[in-house]
Amino acid sequence: MSSGNIQKSQTLIKPAFSEKEAIELVERVFGLKVSAIRSLPSYDDQNFHLHISRSEGIADCADEYVLKITNCEDSQNPELIAVQTQIMMFLNVEGFPSATPHLTKDGNIMSLESLGTGSVTKKYMVRLLTYLPGMTVATISTNPHILYEIGKLAARLDKTLTEKFHHPSIKSLHRGKFIWNLANVPLLEQYIHALGQNSYREVVEQVIQQFKDKIVPKLRNFRACINHGDLNDHNILLDSNTTSPENPQYRVSGILDFSDMSYGYYVFELAITIMYMMIESKDPLSVGGHVLAGFESVVPLSTEERDALFLLVTGRFSQSLVIASYTSLLYPENKEYLMITAKTGWKHLLRMFDVGQEAVEKIWFETAKAYMNNERV
Repeated sequence: MSSGNIQKSQTLIKPAFSEKEAIELVERVFGLKVSAIRSLPSYDDQNFHLHISRSEGIADCADEYVLKITNCEDSQNPELIAVQTQIMMFLNVEGFPSATPHLTKDGNIMSLESLGTGSVTKKYMVRLLTYLPGMTVATISTNPHILYEIGKLAARLDKTLTEKFHHPSIKSLHRGKFIWNLANVPLLEQYIHALGQNSYREVVEQVIQQFKDKIVPKLRNFRACINHGDLNDHNILLDSNTTSPENPQYRVSGILDFSDMSYGYYVFELAITIMYMMIESKDPLSVGGHVLAGFESVVPLSTEERDALFLLVTGRFSQSLVIASYTSLLYPENKEYLMITAKTGWKHLLRMFDVGQEAVEKIWFETAKAYMNNERV
């Protein structure tokens, strides 16, 4: 989603390759000829959807790719980008629908490329990833079945990585004060001024204080794992395996954007997933129970983890809303994309506070219990 250091203006770090420059880069670095190109939305990287022309001597390539150009801030950490890419490759082998890199002409998974002239030249890490077709969760009306499956996916992903993935650079996922790690909700105090003085700010200040008082002291009791960290409604792709438009049956067909990966806790991934699945839901408070049931079918929560879930979800809402407001001040031309979550996010966060923790938890836990009793709702 975003660079860990959001205090640097995005105008200074976000890539600005033209389509012509991107096409030339793909041919020079990857040896492929582009027949069509279009820009894709991105937080602070730059992405292009490419169609490739087949030619003699190039048999091992796909028809479509995503050219991912990492911002110059994050490009200074090649070890982290490499391990994220290795994780994508590992998950693909394990049966998860993740993209894989097309190697450069030199046989590497990525290449550091320059853009600019003279003293303003900047370097960006470039990868060419297989294109994953499908519709995003944000474009459909979710139902209990797909929410359950997404919760199950989140738990399976973290469990598989934590138990099976081994790499010399895995230590780079210990990202300290990375702003998107859910443990770092208290760091929002540095950016909360972007909200101005209003009721939104008052709610976020309450979230931060409760997080300090009730979550931070208990972190050591949560089970640690590797988190994807950004299973939002735009990073999960679906396809429909039914011909009935009235009752579509969806399945997950793609997992996108591994740039926010870090060491965290199982309950973090669950909270993040619940929060983002609430965004476009017509019945947002009911979402958590279905996602929770799917997650617990793989990784059951402890009592302490369950007790923390409400505050963790409100913490993720606060992260997304505050950071989006702050970053849109720095980069107003990308405001529409940056503020996607804010369109409904504030309403959902305020609703959670109005209803209260006890009532929301009752909805979530009773829904999850119904699944355990084989009473699918």
